[in-house]
Amino acid sequence: MPRTARLRLLAVALILVFSVPSAALSAGREKIDYEALYKIKQEGLQRSQVMEIMSWLTDVYGPRLTGSPNIRAAAEWAVDKLTEWGLQGARLEPWGPFGRGWSNEHFSLHVVEPTPFPLIGFPKAWTPGTDGPVQAEAVIATFEKEADLDQYRGKLAGKIVLATPMPRIQAQWQAPGHRFTDEELAERAMAPEPGQRGNFDVARFRRLREFRNKVAEFLRGEGVVAVLDTCERCTGGTVFVSSGGPRDPEAAGTVPQITLTAEHYGRIYRMLQKEIPVKLELDVRNTFHDEDLSAFNVVAEIPGTDLADQLVMLGAHFDSWHSGTGATDNGAGSAAMMEAVRILQAAGLKPRRTIRIALWSGEEQGLLGSRAYVKEHFADPATMELKPEHGKVSVYFNLDNGTGAIRGVYLQGNEAVAPILGAWMEPFRSLGMTTLSVRNTGGTDHLAFDAVGIPGFQFIQDPIEYSTRTHHSNMDTYERIQAGDMMKNATIIAAFAYLAATRDEMLPRKPLPEPRPNAFPF
Repeated sequence: MPRTARLRLLAVALILVFSVPSAALSAGREKIDYEALYKIKQEGLQRSQVMEIMSWLTDVYGPRLTGSPNIRAAAEWAVDKLTEWGLQGARLEPWGPFGRGWSNEHFSLHVVEPTPFPLIGFPKAWTPGTDGPVQAEAVIATFEKEADLDQYRGKLAGKIVLATPMPRIQAQWQAPGHRFTDEELAERAMAPEPGQRGNFDVARFRRLREFRNKVAEFLRGEGVVAVLDTCERCTGGTVFVSSGGPRDPEAAGTVPQITLTAEHYGRIYRMLQKEIPVKLELDVRNTFHDEDLSAFNVVAEIPGTDLADQLVMLGAHFDSWHSGTGATDNGAGSAAMMEAVRILQAAGLKPRRTIRIALWSGEEQGLLGSRAYVKEHFADPATMELKPEHGKVSVYFNLDNGTGAIRGVYLQGNEAVAPILGAWMEPFRSLGMTTLSVRNTGGTDHLAFDAVGIPGFQFIQDPIEYSTRTHHSNMDTYERIQAGDMMKNATIIAAFAYLAATRDEMLPRKPLPEPRPNAFPF
């Protein structure tokens, strides 16, 4: 065995040796209701309904784009189920404004000349349709700087534009699915090196957005029929698709926009490079929904007993993008949270604090639903003027990294909770939950709570195929869900919610953050 490999194994062994006694000591100090945990495990692992919940959210109601008829139908179903399980006050809680909704009803794209063949792709959200089938010639016109607009002026009318350079496609040398190794978890548990944390460049983001808007305005003004693009990851029939148009009904619209698999995009691209004319037939039916420009979150509660005015919150984002059925992102988190409260109800447990479940919309557009909820109920991060409910929240737990098994918790720099959560993890060590990471993790709804000083945590999860195949793609479907992992996750979440809701004290908090007018720059 190479020396470096021996050193890595030794480091992992030392971490495991020293972490187990520490966790055991904390478990000795922290009260653990093992009888309640036994009931939770029995219900969650032996009588699980989580995959049935998943099928309803994905097969029946997915995708769940915020503002679409699908998300409303899914939310109304969720409210009915939560009520059926005995939760109180299950409701759609409005927030907004969000903007217009959007849905895609039909899409087809074919090459008709020189050799007919169908193309795999999906329209981008909030872009228009074609008002029936249209045929047009394809041209390459890529835009990297403003000078490119002049280069193509007067040349694109009536054309279907290939608007991105052809990416280089590599063989898939590594399997797309992956579980964390002990070594990777040990590394994740360590604090990042000082100075490694990058800052989001808000100015650069806004410049890119302004340039994209100029390109969209130019293409619309030139009379382009549609725009096609692809990406380096869009291979093997997988397409990663989000939005391409504005939600504001008063804003200028765009032209139809389609993302294709790289293999099909590349075939057209190379023929055009050879100066071989390519004619396409495109038929897209999209609908904008302007009846209600607000949105909503799904909220329900298990009432507490002697500490009922205090809260333990569970949440996940309920919305998704539209090319798949929103399974790993984030039907998995929503189903696990729904199953967690079902487990608690079925087990007949009576929490001291009220347990509130919230399923957020608008997460994919910038954590909009959770941010609006936190601002309405707890505090505005721009001013940090606290509302009465702010001091009543013990903790918020979030799940939003796909179908993978929970392996630990990101502490968001709140080291005071480590001994407590470490003790709670001990009964689930045999399920693979072993790691506390002091690190922050971003990109999901716990950030709205952390931004106003409420303890908010995202669980560490095995990546499985999340970043490689399913995140925001047409492959984000029920088939990519791992049933065993989902059962474990719902069980762990139910247990953590119950332990937080029955603990004598609320969980410790970090110092209140300073007001941040640009806490959420988008």
